Amino acid sequence: MAGLVLAACLGGLAWFQPWATAVTEVRVEDVVLGPVARILAVNGRVAGEVSVAVRPLVSGFLSEVSVLEGDAVAAGAVVAIIDPATQVAVVRQAVAGLDAALVAQADAQSTYSRTDALGANAAGVVLENATRAVQSATQEVARMTALLEQAQIQLAKFTITAPIAGTVLELSAEPGQTVDAATVLMTIADLRRLVVETDVDESYATQIRLDQTATLQLAGETEVRQGHVSFVSQRVDVATGGLSIDLTADTDLVAPIGLTVTANITVDDREAAITVPRAAIVRDENGSDVFVVRDGLASRQSVAIIEWPAARLIVTDGLEVGEIVIGDATGINDGQAVKVVP
Repeated sequence: MAGLVLAACLGGLAWFQPWATAVTEVRVEDVVLGPVARILAVNGRVAGEVSVAVRPLVSGFLSEVSVLEGDAVAAGAVVAIIDPATQVAVVRQAVAGLDAALVAQADAQSTYSRTDALGANAAGVVLENATRAVQSATQEVARMTALLEQAQIQLAKFTITAPIAGTVLELSAEPGQTVDAATVLMTIADLRRLVVETDVDESYATQIRLDQTATLQLAGETEVRQGHVSFVSQRVDVATGGLSIDLTADTDLVAPIGLTVTANITVDDREAAITVPRAAIVRDENGSDVFVVRDGLASRQSVAIIEWPAARLIVTDGLEVGEIVIGDATGINDGQAVKVVP
């Protein structure tokens, strides 16, 4: 009986071979070249290509607002008026001062003319004084003229005009309101040319270029429109870490301002490149690696990749066409015995 038990134990050990190295089943893929594109997905909003926040240049009491939200306005059209009564008084004062200076200039010129007509009969000092009086009066006329022009320029600022032709998108001004240079009265946008305003994270800022292709899908629509990057800011917002960009549809875009748009920007498009699943990448302080299968063993191999928010990453160095890569490197060790499964 003891012999039978011993034989059974020996048979079990021979069958299971606990001393043998365990073989891990892995799924793999062959390294091949294929077309690949790096796409950056962003959300933006429809905006006018040219949009201006209208602010007054002077402080005062808003006596008139001559537009309504949604109105179309021409460039230079009057949109609001600040009560100019105080500045009108300044202009009148400047006019009176100029008139007085002109009268004084005429008197000085007349005195000089009479003195000069006396010739040798006029004392030299008298003629000299008359000459200086004309010069002084002329300078005073010039000064008062400048004051009047300045007062008139300031008066014109009390009439607020549209800086561009467009549509009044937002109107926050009301008659009777006290305003200053920091008050936004209204926003006027040119709706003849719309763009999609958005921003990208600063980690991708150096990879965004003018004229990169993009697809645009407006909220509530299934149509996908073709477009391109039409503006790239040269400054990253230090508060948000975002880089502002504009996308323009290749055909005329008709949509309400502020509508959400989903956009996919193609930052890289390659006809032939090697890619691997993100799960295949192993990272440590030395860089990025993958495991390739050689003679039934997992062999760790250093690679250079382009980091990107995608399920597959482009490998730029370290892999050759025809090699076999383990698709998920979780729990795999260098030199470990592996078995490829479908």
